[in-house]
Amino acid sequence: MCTAPPGATLVTAVAALAATLLLAACSPTQHTGSADHTPVRNADTPPRLPVPKGKGSRTPDDFNGDGHRDLVLGDLVKAQAHADDPGIGIVYGSARGLVPGARQLITPSGQGAATDGQLPALFDAEATCDLDKDGFTDLVVSTDPPYDGQGRPPVPLQVLFGSPTGLSGKAVHLTVPAAARVGNDWPDQPVCGDFDGDGTKDLVLHASGGHLTYLRGPFTRQGRPSGAAAPIRSPGEVPTGPAADVDRDGYDDLIVRTTQGAGPSAVVLGGPAGPTRTGAVLPSGIDVALGSFGRGKALDAAVGAMGGTSLRYDLPTAAKGSLDSPGSVLDAADFDGDGLSELVSSGSRLRVFQGRTTGLSTRATTTVEPPATGTSRVLAVGDFDGDGRADLAVRTYRSETKDTVAVFPGAKKGLVSAEPAVSFSTSAFLSP
Repeated sequence: MCTAPPGATLVTAVAALAATLLLAACSPTQHTGSADHTPVRNADTPPRLPVPKGKGSRTPDDFNGDGHRDLVLGDLVKAQAHADDPGIGIVYGSARGLVPGARQLITPSGQGAATDGQLPALFDAEATCDLDKDGFTDLVVSTDPPYDGQGRPPVPLQVLFGSPTGLSGKAVHLTVPAAARVGNDWPDQPVCGDFDGDGTKDLVLHASGGHLTYLRGPFTRQGRPSGAAAPIRSPGEVPTGPAADVDRDGYDDLIVRTTQGAGPSAVVLGGPAGPTRTGAVLPSGIDVALGSFGRGKALDAAVGAMGGTSLRYDLPTAAKGSLDSPGSVLDAADFDGDGLSELVSSGSRLRVFQGRTTGLSTRATTTVEPPATGTSRVLAVGDFDGDGRADLAVRTYRSETKDTVAVFPGAKKGLVSAEPAVSFSTSAFLSP
């Protein structure tokens, strides 16, 4: 991760780094066989369908509250090369999985909140969680507010609130009290989690000088936190999500990096006062994934680097291990429903390593072959069809105007189905 310029975000930096690494190292993946062959429903430009109405749920990434997980697409193809960024796409879910026709385009001009009379020119999807505790997931986006370079920059974060019909209305500015900031860095790179264990979602933001900004939830519909203390001292200042309760004590924890880019990181543990305690220090790497990979009662960490993957089992005590995998961009989820997490590694190949009671091993892997050739990266891991097993959403980038998104269902045997359950192009968001 390189240092983010004003208005840039951690997600933007990570995505740019990941894309650079993948372009340099990736070749089309080769399929080695898997189970649960499912017919592909090709839907490059499916007809538009209404967003299903929901009543609220606790399902992650459920913007319309109907109990089905939705997909955020922060990077869409353009109508023509070098055109402006079209915005953020949302594909809504159903009992059968994602429905590409039930989609929504979020744009700075359509949903952005003005700063000093100026609408933002871009939206970057940053974090998703139910900030106001109404049963509908909300979306935190980063923008590019006007700034003359003097003094503290404005807060670049805005919040779009979920509703029974999905993300609706205009975004609101996230309020970051002056007392919760330190230095003149941009207050960005938000990570959602219940860090104080009170049952509501909080936000941790980048500060500077070895500090983090901690905003307590719930948040008002005007974007104000319930509380914000002085900046928290931290082993680093680059918060990284998703948050998870790694030591199973009832408080969410997060990874904090010392720098944007390849470097060491640490687990910062939540508690009644928020994320104030440093846990295990992790080795230098490009990406970190948390999951229950199989050698302890607590969660584990996988740290991806160009030379391989370092493993730290049973956090925060962190017994050491390693994995001979060149993948440096990592994700974790339970694809076969056995209660253990699998590790997804994106490098020269897109591989899934099976979680086992003895830990991860290169002897238990599945290689995923996307339906299109190009540069592939993981968009999301999560249970989109409600069968209790996580699914793998992958985007294959072919050019600024061509791509394919494919969702591979989790499988009891083979970890991930050989064929995607649904595939489509993000060009669908350009159609009326």
